Parts: sequence; C-alpha cells; structure tokens
Amino acid sequence: MPVMSFHTEPAHYNKTILTDLQGAWGNLRAAVIEEHNNNDCTKLLFHIDEAMSWESVRDLSHMKKTFVLIQNIAQQMQLSEDVFEWVEVVRSLLYEVLEEIEGGNIL
Repeated sequence: MPVMSFHTEPAHYNKTILTDLQGAWGNLRAAVIEEHNNNDCTKLLFHIDEAMSWESVRDLSHMKKTFVLIQNIAQQMQLSEDVFEWVEVVRSLLYEVLEEIEGGNIL
C-alpha cells in the first residue's frame, strides 16, 4: 500500500503590512455589523466584502476604488465614531501598502 505524505504546517508566519490591512478590514466589517442593528448597512457590507475578496486582494487598485466608495457611503449614512475610526485605519494602511508597492517593495 502506498504511503501518503502530508505537508506540515509552517511553524511561523511573517507578519506584514498586508496582514495588518486584512485585520483592519475585518475590524471595519465587525464595526459595521454592530451598526447594522440600528441602520440598514447591507449595501455597505456588500462593498466591504467586495474589498476583502480575492479579486481585490490581487488588484489593490480595485481595492482602492472600492474603499473610496465605502468611505463615501459611510459618510452619507452618518455612522458611529467606531466605524469611522476603522475607515481611517483601513485608509491609512491601504495607502501605505500602495506606497510600498509603488516604491518597488515586494510585500
């Protein structure tokens, strides 16, 4: 009987700014879900999910366009301070990632 081998899980992962960006998107989504109890945030959640999709992760210019849309929708909805704090964190990290890539850094 042939022996089947399994790949072992890496002992550690390198934390990068992309990890921070992913975490910020997750925290923004969680803040919007909290807000969803008081406001219908369905459209905003749809666009956040789009920004977090593989398609956007592979095309950060697409993520940037989606983020601008998210920011505009959130401002029109006049959501909580917590949501806007996470919008700002995502914006800051996204633009930092784009600058790193533009500067020739491989992330």
